[in-house]
Amino acid sequence: MTGQVRDLVGYGREGLPVRWPNGARVAICLVINYEEGSEYSYANGDGRNEIPQEFDYPPLPVRDLGNETIFEYGARAGIWRLQRMFDEMRLPVTFQACATALEMNAEVAAWIKEAGHDVCCHGYRWENVSTLDCETERQRLRMAIESIAETCGVRPRGWYSRQPASVNTRELLVEEGGFLYDSDSFADELPYFVPVLGRDHLVVPYSFALNDGRFLPGQTLSGPDAFLDHCRRSLDYLWEEGATRPKLMSIGLHPRIIGQPARAHALREFLREATDRGEIWWARRQDIAEFWWANHGPAADPQ
Repeated sequence: MTGQVRDLVGYGREGLPVRWPNGARVAICLVINYEEGSEYSYANGDGRNEIPQEFDYPPLPVRDLGNETIFEYGARAGIWRLQRMFDEMRLPVTFQACATALEMNAEVAAWIKEAGHDVCCHGYRWENVSTLDCETERQRLRMAIESIAETCGVRPRGWYSRQPASVNTRELLVEEGGFLYDSDSFADELPYFVPVLGRDHLVVPYSFALNDGRFLPGQTLSGPDAFLDHCRRSLDYLWEEGATRPKLMSIGLHPRIIGQPARAHALREFLREATDRGEIWWARRQDIAEFWWANHGPAADPQ
């Protein structure tokens, strides 16, 4: 495996002329990161705990029952608050989901199937793939694909690593085949192609700017109003730019974080305002990838 070559030029000063479906000014992708139960913990036999989620202390050298219950909240309560919200508003969602998390909560996989949401594989577990040797990463990738195909009834077409990806990840995806894209990049506000193993490989960038993880201790969001303001200002600016330079706006969500009532209230307020504004394409990541392959990719089918 050879790793990646950096590109600091991208689409350049003029950008890339893009026309989203129906002339939308902004494509908004709602992303639920579903990791509950797949995190590092003594309970999972890891000999370590996940970084505390709502608590401002370092990981404990013993089982952390409190932190475990934060993840349990996401699977027991937070995910269903989001389900009711998105179902009521009829908004499509991409799940960046860990395979074992879906194995442990079949109802979540059932909702994904019933609602027609898509799954971007987030690993077999919520683990740092950059610390795995190449063969172990290859095995975990295949385990994740098989597991999600079983729980959700369809294999994942996208991939997103727990950051950072390894130097081998992208080549392993192309070697495996069946993937339309990966989201292991924060480099742009539009998808782009990179050469991997002699092929064009699509990257649909993600973003940490609009991510509820910033509510956690040491991060930058002081409360629900700050999240709402950040989303509003981002959409205002992108919507103005979208008259001539449409872009992609990704919003990263975690059931254990945004699923808390006050935070969910801020999210719902933003979504209502955005839907009322119009000229927005609410798209799953798979929709964006398929659009890009069809309109900006090679003439041949990528698979």
